[in-house]
Amino acid sequence: MQTLPGFREFYPEDCARRNYLFRAWRTVARRYGFQEYDGPTLEAAELYEKKNSGGEILQQLYQFEDRGGRRVALRPEMTPTLARMVADREKQYRKPMKWFSIGPFFRHERQQKGRLREFIQLNCDLLGDASTEADAETLALCIDLLRELGFGSGDIVLRLSDRRAWSAFLAQRGLAEDRAVDFLGIIDKLEREPEESLRQKLSDFGVTLEEVREFIASEGGGVFAGLLNDLSARGLRDYVEIDLSIVRGLAYYTGLVFEIFDRAKKFRAIAGGGRYDQLVASLSEGRSQLPALGFGMGDVVLMNLIEATPAALAKLEAGVKAESAAQVYGVVADETRRFEALGLFQSLRQAGWRVDFSLTPAKVGKQFQAAESSGASYAVLVGGEWPEVKIKHLATREEQLLPQETLADWLKTAQF
Repeated sequence: MQTLPGFREFYPEDCARRNYLFRAWRTVARRYGFQEYDGPTLEAAELYEKKNSGGEILQQLYQFEDRGGRRVALRPEMTPTLARMVADREKQYRKPMKWFSIGPFFRHERQQKGRLREFIQLNCDLLGDASTEADAETLALCIDLLRELGFGSGDIVLRLSDRRAWSAFLAQRGLAEDRAVDFLGIIDKLEREPEESLRQKLSDFGVTLEEVREFIASEGGGVFAGLLNDLSARGLRDYVEIDLSIVRGLAYYTGLVFEIFDRAKKFRAIAGGGRYDQLVASLSEGRSQLPALGFGMGDVVLMNLIEATPAALAKLEAGVKAESAAQVYGVVADETRRFEALGLFQSLRQAGWRVDFSLTPAKVGKQFQAAESSGASYAVLVGGEWPEVKIKHLATREEQLLPQETLADWLKTAQF
């Protein structure tokens, strides 16, 4: 029986790569003072229908009626869950609240390159601060997450926009605010739809394609100056470009929005997010008035980009080897000393070393073959010709004898 379309199986080597990604995400998020949280995978479908997630997501919900007669859905995104959680307990936390989560999400859509029906996503959100400095902190985190994985400013670009600029554009033309979502849906597809189709859709709003392009070329008239100065001070300005064609598809965004792409434009967006200053208030019926912004970064496109970027791929492979391979392989050359060897190997594990060995008797040559294939740096040989243990560096073939009681301390100084 085959895996369902759009879903994946993770064999050990795939899990090792995925765990490398998770480690990098957690390391950088914590470096910025973010705390990890999580929420339920199954939510009431009403959460997405009433909280302005937007039409596209509503069409992609995996939803059904449970045995209690409730209409439920597998979560397609994290922001509505986060906003509800924050609205319930935000008074218990110091502001700004910096939270991140890593978990699975589901969208019932057509499977395509970089887009699957189940995916893992990192979500980072900063709540309780409406300042430009909070915007810069969030953008810096998003960029640094990718730098940690081996990407430079020549590989990726953060395209920056602001929905308030488009609101002003619509207001100047006398268009009602309640038409903004439909209008921005057209802008969101500027690079993907044929020109004639765009012209036809824009004409319904009394707007020409030339007007739209001229407005995008204006780059917001300097409204991003403070934010860009902050990012320049952090040494991150080369990663950012102003692009007003970025509007994001979710209806709850209220201001700053952004997406990160590869410079070569071979892949869809790697990450994206923005400000949603009204969502927490909406979910709490006005009890909590917390401004907020955040972003999501999915694993599917990101892993595709890593595999296509030599520096990032080399870093991934080195990281996987360093974390998943055995560090020490135990070789039992004399079966009369097996129980002694088991005690030694177990003590090394208890000291924190990753140790593997043959569970059943095997020829010494076969055990060394297993040591090589395990990725271990050292073999620890317990034999009958000497009371000590023999250490063999598998890369250089250098050997030395050590008393058993000094082995753990010696490993602390060894080169892995």
